[in-house]
Amino acid sequence: MSETLHIGRKISRIRELRGMKQEALATELGISQQAVSKIEQSEKIEEEVLEKIATALGVSSEAISKFNEDVLVFHIQNMHDHSTAYQYNYQCTFNPIDRLVEVYEENKKLYEQLLASEREKVEILKSK
Repeated sequence: MSETLHIGRKISRIRELRGMKQEALATELGISQQAVSKIEQSEKIEEEVLEKIATALGVSSEAISKFNEDVLVFHIQNMHDHSTAYQYNYQCTFNPIDRLVEVYEENKKLYEQLLASEREKVEILKSK
C-alpha cells in the first residue's frame, strides 16, 4: 500500500484500531455517520478534512497518510516474540523502585497538604 493509496481505508482501519465506531467519529467531527462512511470510501480527501479527522482520532495526519498495516503487524509480532531479526533495546535509565518511592513521597506530601487544608476549613466553620 503506497502512502497515498486509499486514504479512506486507512482512516477506517485506524478508527477501528482505536475502538471507535463511525457514529462516534461523526459526532467528534460534527457530521453524519453517512458522511464518515463516504469519507472512508474515498481514495483521497482534502488536507483540511484529514487534519480534523486526525485530531478526532488522536493521531497526526501524517500517521494516517503513512499508515501501513503490514508495518504495524510486523512491529506487533516482533515486539511479542522478540525475534532476533528485529529487537528493541529497552534499558531503564532510572531505578523504577526509586522512582516509585519518589512518587509515593510526593503523593504523601500532597495528601498532608490537603488534610491540613481540610482541617483549616473545619476550624473556620467551627468559629462561625
